[in-house]
Amino acid sequence: MASNKLFMLAIVVVFLPAMAVGTEYIVGDDKGWTINFDYQAWAKDKVFHLGDKLVFRYPEGYHNVFKVNGTGFKNCDILPGNIALTSGNDTVVLKTPGRKWYICGVANHCSSYGQKLAIFVQYPNGLAPPAGAPAAPSVPITPTEPWAPTLTPWAPVTLSVPRSPIEPWAPAPAPWTPWVPATPTEPWTPAPAPQTPWVPATPTDPWAPAPSPWTPWVPVTPTEPWAPTPAPWAPVLTPSVPATPAEP
Repeated sequence: MASNKLFMLAIVVVFLPAMAVGTEYIVGDDKGWTINFDYQAWAKDKVFHLGDKLVFRYPEGYHNVFKVNGTGFKNCDILPGNIALTSGNDTVVLKTPGRKWYICGVANHCSSYGQKLAIFVQYPNGLAPPAGAPAAPSVPITPTEPWAPTLTPWAPVTLSVPRSPIEPWAPAPAPWTPWVPATPTEPWTPAPAPQTPWVPATPTDPWAPAPSPWTPWVPVTPTEPWAPTPAPWAPVLTPSVPATPAEP
């Protein structure tokens, strides 16, 4: 990482005079920086060098310019802290070689309308790219849509570092948990029935037969004493005796 920074610094120092007289490119030419324009086709026949300038022209407030990395270019993502160019006449000086990516961060201009640009800045003559950097093509390759940046296969760097002995694997000890005595549970006690306040019984009246309906007293009419019924009267016939003549 440190060697790459030193290499870039050396390039800037050596070619600083040449950078002051670089070529100026109006991105999109007459179309400017807008939507629904093929910027990869625009850049395919152009060779960019250190000191060249990219000029993004657009109506102020309608678009902007963000410099991103390859992943941000592919996914139309902008990293936090990335500052946008918003003047409507933004000039970008190409100060370092290698790939450069630019997108519009307004709404979905990048993802849906293709408002993005990828270029390759040539390394100076006589200087080779640092170890691990992709070889610069003489003419930037225009990928077919959808475009994805070419990833350089990673090559491990062999370092003469003595190997440390590998300790035998041992399972990680389980975290210590202090013993806490179990809280004794109270013996079960049935819930007391709700108490009902004592109310003395209301005394009932002693039983009495229902009174007979009242009948006013009426004196009894006395009946006549009994008398036998008289037999019908019949005259008694006495035989007649001839009268005895009186003595003279």
